[in-house]
Amino acid sequence: MHVVIIGNGISGITAARWIRKLSKHRITVISSESDYFFSRTALMYIYMGHMTLKDIQPYEDHFWTKNRIDLKRAYVEDIHFSDKRLQFSSGEELEFDKLILALGSKPNKFGWPGQALDGVRGLYSLQDLEYMENHSSDLKRAVIVGGGLIGVEMAEMFHSRHIPVSILVRENEYWDNVLPSEEASMVSRHIGNHGIDLRLSSNLDEILPDDNGRVRAVRVKESQEIIECGYVGLTAGVSPNVDFLKDSELEIDKGILVDNNLKTNLDSVFAIGDCAQLRSPSPGRGSIEAIWYTGRMMGEVAAYNICGKDISYDPGFWFNSAKFFDLEYQVYGSVPPGLEEGMDSFYWQDRALEKALRIVFNSETEAVIGFNLLGIRFRQEVCAKWLREKASLEDVMRNIHLALFDPEFSPAFTVQLIKAYNDRFQRKLSPGLKPVYDRVFNFLKS
Repeated sequence: MHVVIIGNGISGITAARWIRKLSKHRITVISSESDYFFSRTALMYIYMGHMTLKDIQPYEDHFWTKNRIDLKRAYVEDIHFSDKRLQFSSGEELEFDKLILALGSKPNKFGWPGQALDGVRGLYSLQDLEYMENHSSDLKRAVIVGGGLIGVEMAEMFHSRHIPVSILVRENEYWDNVLPSEEASMVSRHIGNHGIDLRLSSNLDEILPDDNGRVRAVRVKESQEIIECGYVGLTAGVSPNVDFLKDSELEIDKGILVDNNLKTNLDSVFAIGDCAQLRSPSPGRGSIEAIWYTGRMMGEVAAYNICGKDISYDPGFWFNSAKFFDLEYQVYGSVPPGLEEGMDSFYWQDRALEKALRIVFNSETEAVIGFNLLGIRFRQEVCAKWLREKASLEDVMRNIHLALFDPEFSPAFTVQLIKAYNDRFQRKLSPGLKPVYDRVFNFLKS
């Protein structure tokens, strides 16, 4: 059986590796982006000079031959699903028995005047990085349109080269459509403290050209202010890269619709990663989740199903992590930007040290629902166990030291944290600051 995978990101390559582990099927991975798989989340470090492209390729070049995974650098122009045939832009064709679509995402554009000018680009692909690099020489200022994780990454990239940056964010605080207001405000301050010109409640009106068709400035919609710049980064989110399939037999909504086995409506065709949209997502999860670890999980599930082992995709509790310059962020479980009915939360923040913790819990039972952390690391397996067992807020606070990733550096803020909890809920918990490594191990075994 010939399994063809379109896309060599984390989803597609995970699928290829697991198909090889589980079978002797012929495997071909197709990509128009790069010869070899690379870690997309590390692209920023190439621009910043910390790594090279070779450094972010997890496997040596001989890995693919050794594991009998054929790599093909080509652009798929059309897919003939009825006779299981791919057509490339070169005119060449390739037949398949099973097809995995791991097409990834594309940066959103919203029809802004000037969005097609030279010097306007998103940040998703290797080609986007190369474009950004080619436009950075003698760059006097960049403007980034949109917040979120990609926007702050691009800002840090330009900042590392001492290129002034303005960010236009339509929200009242940075990423406050995802973060609760206190956390969003903390992130906004942190970005501003790094010398970034953060324009909150600001929308792009248009991108203005020079006489040569390149970017020269942007106009802010609310104030009509003109900001001179030589580059505009579009980071207003991403969407599934499925436009070329819209008129095909595939059922497509925002993404390619799949069941819990990641099968599409077409026999022998699967979709995984950013381009896949679950028909029935798990409670508390989105139908499309463009993040690294869900793509990896989807790749493994698709491989098992292709190899005849019926396995459903179950991502478990929501988890994500990121970095706003040097402010680390983690979320476990459900932490909506505004509390929903039946929810309450305990929030603690140390402004001086830029540390914050929010624990969301059921207002009736006090069972924990989610954790938000800024500047603090918690152990993922401990948080997952608490969420899975519906631990009470008091149990979590009593055993908070079990979650601390770096317990030897944590006593000072843990004392403050427990005090804040006691003050709010009129309780008398003790910080219990003792060596915890053995206790964590025993806790996870239980």
